[in-house]
Amino acid sequence: MTMHTQIADNGVNTEALIGARSAFAEMPQAAAFTFRSACEWKDGTYNVNTINGYFGLGEEQTRKQSFTIEADHPAVFAAHDRAATPTEIVLAALSSCLTGGVAAVAQHRGIQLRSVRATVEGDIDVRGILGMDPEVRNGFSAIRVSFDIDADAKDEEIRALVAQSQKRSAMFDILTNPTNVVVSVV
Repeated sequence: MTMHTQIADNGVNTEALIGARSAFAEMPQAAAFTFRSACEWKDGTYNVNTINGYFGLGEEQTRKQSFTIEADHPAVFAAHDRAATPTEIVLAALSSCLTGGVAAVAQHRGIQLRSVRATVEGDIDVRGILGMDPEVRNGFSAIRVSFDIDADAKDEEIRALVAQSQKRSAMFDILTNPTNVVVSVV
């Protein structure tokens, strides 16, 4: 019996990720990362976040370039609609994390992807944000993620990719488990 190993090229260096796991097992303190974003108000509900440095591998790290994420609110909220809302950015973060995870898991399992599309919807009742009803929460009441994946794999293998991505997703964990958030004024 001859065993054939399928090679996939989804652009994910799984060998490096497996190597990182081994390194972190030997030095768990190096696995403690602190990511940050600096947000600057511009006008009205419009602001710009700048992302660059973070702490990881036991020291400060600098990215090759800074990244910006703009946020605003739509015109129906008497805003200028210059960027996505913060809630939409959260949905984008979730879909990006899950989609990247699908690619990594597929690469590790030797599954070639042709296309991956995640559609994410979040339901929110703005009466909570506007202080109209104390019984209505300010955040999402429900989030739905739907994947359309074309890959050299059976349906159950594709479902397993998504399940493993969900299991390892930092954003999924952040949204589904309480996180201690401290807000201060300096």
